[in-house]
Amino acid sequence: MQGANQSEAELTLGLLRAVHKDRKLTQRSAAKELGVALGLVNTYLKRCAKKGLIKIIQAPSSRYMYYLTPKGFSEKSRLTAEFLRQSLSLFRQAQQESQVIMSECTKRKFRKIVCVGASDLTEIVALYARDYPIWVKGVVDGEIDADAFSQLKVFSSIEEAGKADAYVLTALKNPQPTYDALARVVDADRLFVPAMLDITLVSARNGKQHK
Repeated sequence: MQGANQSEAELTLGLLRAVHKDRKLTQRSAAKELGVALGLVNTYLKRCAKKGLIKIIQAPSSRYMYYLTPKGFSEKSRLTAEFLRQSLSLFRQAQQESQVIMSECTKRKFRKIVCVGASDLTEIVALYARDYPIWVKGVVDGEIDADAFSQLKVFSSIEEAGKADAYVLTALKNPQPTYDALARVVDADRLFVPAMLDITLVSARNGKQHK
């Protein structure tokens, strides 16, 4: 992402995050938060609505309420991951969060874990797992035509990976859809999702607070 395309992507991501954070968001408050002109916010909100990322509902007193659609959740996560992939902050955040996840797995006596999604994040998680009594069994990624990724065995599906104590989401390409599929087959208490991926968790979508 560079030049005008980068600015457009950054503004789109900023709006999606703002709408997700506050359904009572106004165009004026969004413009102030993002540091852009009010007219630009209006243009991008309409553009996001046309793309099916945001649903706009007219509320009483001639106000509007904005909601992220499932497609909007996915796009927010995809854009976040895209920026992370192009930034050194990926490594700093990944290192910190990998240590937190490995510590929690150790505390809960999860010894065998599986990563889901082959990426730079997978390699960092696997690297830090070596400092703990944890074995990374492999990585699930149906798009890789290889037997191994960074010395990890590659499985085409969760079923093929077999039994594991816990699963770590490490997909940087389409992380939200990957999480959505994973959450349907893995117990929430055994599924670890790095905060850096900006994933909207299942319970949060249902209007419940998720810690």
